[in-house]
Amino acid sequence: MEALLADDVVFTSPVAFKPYPGKAITAAILRGVMRVFEDFRYVREIADANGRDHALVFEATVDGKRINGCDFLHFDDDGKIDDFVVMVRPLSAATALAARMGEQFEQIAAEAAHLSREQT
Repeated sequence: MEALLADDVVFTSPVAFKPYPGKAITAAILRGVMRVFEDFRYVREIADANGRDHALVFEATVDGKRINGCDFLHFDDDGKIDDFVVMVRPLSAATALAARMGEQFEQIAAEAAHLSREQT
């Protein structure tokens, strides 16, 4: 997934107030999500005619709670994701996701710092 991200990608989380700018933090967050999600799978893709905007509907489980969500992706002129917005439901699953991702925070921050050093 990291190879698909633009250097200036902005990630908007369903459980954090402020967006996260940059490839390193976005890649680290996505790795953290994959450690938290169980049975993750995309079930549908919706794309605009020019292929730059996609909505990827997914299902997963977090702490035994079924979660439905959608990744909204925008691709830049180079075919890289420069905007990545995630929305999830229901609230009980979103709350479980927020708690589990909070547990991942230190590892995510360390991975992002490591990736930032590698990119420079």
